[in-house]
Amino acid sequence: MTARLDDLGDRLVVVGEGARRNALTPEYYAVLAEALRLAGEPRVAAVILHGEGGYFCAGGDLRLLATRRDLPRPERLDRIEALHDLVRGIMACPVPVIAALEGGAAGAGASIAFACDMVVAARGATVSAAYVKAGLVPDGGLTASLAATLPRPMLMRMALLGEAVAIERLHDLGAVSDLCEPGDALAAAHALADRLAAGPRAAQATIKDLVAAAYHTAPLAQMDRERDAMADAVAAPEAAEGIGAFLAKRVPDYRSLP
Repeated sequence: MTARLDDLGDRLVVVGEGARRNALTPEYYAVLAEALRLAGEPRVAAVILHGEGGYFCAGGDLRLLATRRDLPRPERLDRIEALHDLVRGIMACPVPVIAALEGGAAGAGASIAFACDMVVAARGATVSAAYVKAGLVPDGGLTASLAATLPRPMLMRMALLGEAVAIERLHDLGAVSDLCEPGDALAAAHALADRLAAGPRAAQATIKDLVAAAYHTAPLAQMDRERDAMADAVAAPEAAEGIGAFLAKRVPDYRSLP
């Protein structure tokens, strides 16, 4: 899969363009890595991932994977780490990352989608962890991402049989944040990005860190994190604007803050 990066100022859109349902390639890795690097700039409020051709991403290209079987194990590990570096980058991105999912996501494509902070998916789409059908196992953090929302028996069935799961079912279980009509996923993701761009950027970044930590932090330790974050937030310019706007019954203008 080739890819392009659309830099729209307050958001970055990574668009997969390729045959075989946008199977992953090194070119896509490079474009996504560049988007994650640029996401550290203050002007950026969100990153959107999307695939052209009515399908999000079919995951790793089996033709490329077939060439790796004879590589020494350290080299095989390095190739997998390239994917894992991207997934870690999505998770650590300072702004929200939104997957705009049309048609479906499979394998590492699903890993990338569910590493995102929000998944906007078109009705009728499917998700599959079909590694087992090729004698392979999940990577890219897919089991960790889905285990955070799916019941264990469902994830076991999904991974052991490689069955596709309807996006509507994943939405009902909380793994998908928003549903839309087919063809509208990118527009719906932009609508979310619009709302994020109008919000308090520093507070959003802190919230993203808090939520991510909540899944692997003990409750009392998480309360300490929240205490420290709130003590900092209440003294920040965003809180002054937000509280002032609430008391004055006006819309806060976070964009005007330095």
